[in-house]
Amino acid sequence: MEADGLEWLLVPVHQLVSWGAAGAMVFGGVVPYIPQYRDIRRTQNAEGFSTYVCLVLLVANILRILFWFGRRFESPLLWQSIIMIITMLLMLKLCTEVRVSNELNIKRRSFAAADNKDEEIKTPPKRSYLDFDLNYFWHWSKFTDYVQCVLTFTGVTGYITYLWLDSSLFVETLGFLAVFTEAMLGVPQLYRNYQNRSTEGMSVKMVLMWTSGDTFKTVYFILNQAPFQFSICGLLQVFVDIAILLQVYLYSYYPQKPVSHTAHPASTKAL
Repeated sequence: MEADGLEWLLVPVHQLVSWGAAGAMVFGGVVPYIPQYRDIRRTQNAEGFSTYVCLVLLVANILRILFWFGRRFESPLLWQSIIMIITMLLMLKLCTEVRVSNELNIKRRSFAAADNKDEEIKTPPKRSYLDFDLNYFWHWSKFTDYVQCVLTFTGVTGYITYLWLDSSLFVETLGFLAVFTEAMLGVPQLYRNYQNRSTEGMSVKMVLMWTSGDTFKTVYFILNQAPFQFSICGLLQVFVDIAILLQVYLYSYYPQKPVSHTAHPASTKAL
C-alpha cells in the first residue's frame, strides 16, 4: 500500500523533471546570447562578438534538422534547432545594423574633420552576398544578404539530403557533420580572442552559460542514449568552452600586447 502511494507521487515528479529537462534543451541554448545581445544593443558595439559564431550555429542546426528526416531523434532537440536558427538570425540582424551604423558615423566624422570643402559625406561601400567576394564573406552590409545565403545553403543541402535519404552512410555522416560543426562553435571566438590578445567586448556571462549549457546537454545526450555523434561532439564543445575561459583568465591577469596586422581588405572581417 505504501509502495503504491510512493509510486503515485514519483510518477508526476518524474514527468515534471522530464518536461523541465526538455524545456531546458529547447530554450537553454539561446540563454547565453541574451547578455551578449543586450551588451551589443547597449554599447552599440559588436566588435567583441564574432558573427562567425552565428554562421557555425546556423549551419549546424540546419544540418541537424535535415538529419532528423533520416534518423528521428527526440523532438526537443529538433525544436532546439528551430529556436536557435531564429536566435542567430536576430543576433546577425543586430550586429549588421550596429556595424553599418558605426562605419557610417566614422566616415562622417572623418569628412567633417577634413578642411577640403570639396569633400562630400560618403557612405561606406556596400558589400553584398551576390558580389561573391570571398574577402567580405559573412561581412555584408544588409541583413537580407545573410538571409539569402542561409536560404541558399538550406535549399542546396535539403535537395542533396532528399536524393540520398535512403543511404544510411549519408545520413550518419550528415548527423556527424551537424554536431561536429556545433562542437566548433567556440573556435571563431577562441581565434578572435587570440588575435586581439584580449577578451574585451566578449560577454563572459555568455561563455559561462555556454559551458554550463554544453555540460548539461552532453549529460542529457548520454542519459537519453542520443546518437553517439551527439555525445562525442558535446564533450569536444565543453573542452572548447573551457579553453575560452582560460583565455579570460590569462588575458585578464597577464595582459598582452595586441599583434599588429598588415592592413588589407580581408582584415576588416569580423572573425
